[in-house]
Amino acid sequence: MKSFMAIFLQLLRDRPTRLDILALFRFLAVVAIVIAIYSIIFHYIMEYEGRTYSWITGIYWTLTVMSTLGFGDITFESDLGRAFSGIVLLSGMIFLLILLPFTFIEFFYAPWMKAQEAARAPRKLPEKTTGHAVLTHFDAVTDTLITKLMQYKHEYVLLIDDLTEALRLHELGYRVMLGDLDDPETYRQARVEQAMFVAATGNDQTNTNVTFTVREISESVPIIAVANRHASIDILQLAGSSHVLELGKTMGQALSRQVTNNTSRAQVIGAFGALHIAEASARGTALVGKTVQASNIHEQAGAHVVGIWERGAFQQAQPETRITADTILILAGTETQLNAYNEHFCHNTLEDAPIVVIGGGRVGRAVGQTLAKKGLDYRIIEKNRERIPLTNANHYIAGDAAELEKLEAAGIRQAPAVIITTHDDDMNVYLTIYCRRLRPDAQIISRAVQDRNVSTLHRAGADFVLSYASTGANAILNLMRDDEIVMVDEALDIFEVPIPESLAGRPIDECNIRDKTGCIVVAMHDDHTPEIIRDQDQALLSSGRLILVGTPDAEERFLKLYK
Repeated sequence: MKSFMAIFLQLLRDRPTRLDILALFRFLAVVAIVIAIYSIIFHYIMEYEGRTYSWITGIYWTLTVMSTLGFGDITFESDLGRAFSGIVLLSGMIFLLILLPFTFIEFFYAPWMKAQEAARAPRKLPEKTTGHAVLTHFDAVTDTLITKLMQYKHEYVLLIDDLTEALRLHELGYRVMLGDLDDPETYRQARVEQAMFVAATGNDQTNTNVTFTVREISESVPIIAVANRHASIDILQLAGSSHVLELGKTMGQALSRQVTNNTSRAQVIGAFGALHIAEASARGTALVGKTVQASNIHEQAGAHVVGIWERGAFQQAQPETRITADTILILAGTETQLNAYNEHFCHNTLEDAPIVVIGGGRVGRAVGQTLAKKGLDYRIIEKNRERIPLTNANHYIAGDAAELEKLEAAGIRQAPAVIITTHDDDMNVYLTIYCRRLRPDAQIISRAVQDRNVSTLHRAGADFVLSYASTGANAILNLMRDDEIVMVDEALDIFEVPIPESLAGRPIDECNIRDKTGCIVVAMHDDHTPEIIRDQDQALLSSGRLILVGTPDAEERFLKLYK
């Protein structure tokens, strides 16, 4: 009964549905009037034939004839009565067998089913809901962000303004709430005043509207808005955004950071206090061919090799691990130690050949701008001529990158690296295979729109792949978690957690953290300078925090096991 009443109240709250129900009642009233009129006429004709029946009998006869049941227990004997019976029968077929079912389905059953569906997509959260994330747009970035929020045990609600889409996402297991994004009441019902943050990841106009509307409800809740155009940053900030992210620019910077161009300097990708985490390519250095132990990196620079990348596969750096030209070292150390690494192991010079960038969209343009700041030459291949700026046209090749002559015009034969930035994963796979066949020795870096295509791009020949969805999700999450997590790429995180009580004071090798979870302990600290872990028999602190490295799956296993 409670469920019935909830659905009925949902029906009454919707104005179009109220009008439909009113139309149904009007039709029923017309049918009732017709039945009453026929019952009265029945009595007059029966009296004309010399017979008398009760009013209840008149209604009974009218209903049996109109419904075509025709029991035959009461019949007219005169032609007038039989003619009247025919009229009642025909009108009954129209009213009861045709119009009534249609009217009932159209004006009551369909709205009722719609209300039942709407009841599965709630319009408000419980009053006690707090510490949750309010998400206002569903896309690949939001999908990955939801996965990470669940991983870190954070609640969320996904606001959807379309009932059909809300039900679809509900069936897929997402926590959705139905409401208009430009209605302040939606955010009140989403308990935005008690939320951890609001993420607006739609288009710039919608994000501005969302930000402005949320600020009407709460002046303190953090709002993270995504800007698709640089010009939108100011208006989003004026509307009240706490943080504005240019994901295209962030993605372009991350992709260009991986370009070695025969330079293998350690590049910082994150920091935990004084401890810096950096990447360094071994390509073109004297480290190629040596083992980690024989490289003497720690002895000469003080930095510690915590892991290595080999074409998308991460592994812990063991003393016997051999370094190849495709190896990317993950280093941990202070700023001084990383500078010492650069001085001892990076004596390379820049190559003159330009780097080939395929795709001149937001990400491709950001790649070009970042490469220019690093003093590197580049050529962007873009088939949409409207995207080619007149002021920088000498860095662009107009045409389709699938055509060999365009690749050759961009310098593919001499290019030290190729960066593929299109927003079509199928095209990125195609171009990765194509470029790898043309240049087996070039560094190929690719963007993936969906996380699921990362491994495919690695198999196609990419040296490094970065997921747009993971980049955006981690950028948002990092803002809210005070940089407790650093994304090395789409398949590796460096994160910080309190030392679990069950591990406090125990030697690392005895804890079997790597065997149980797949995570590697990098450092630990007690609110002071992090201490890099160099020996696996080293005991953990009795209290403080751990810094670990691992894949997202390994990270999730650790959090489930020790939290």
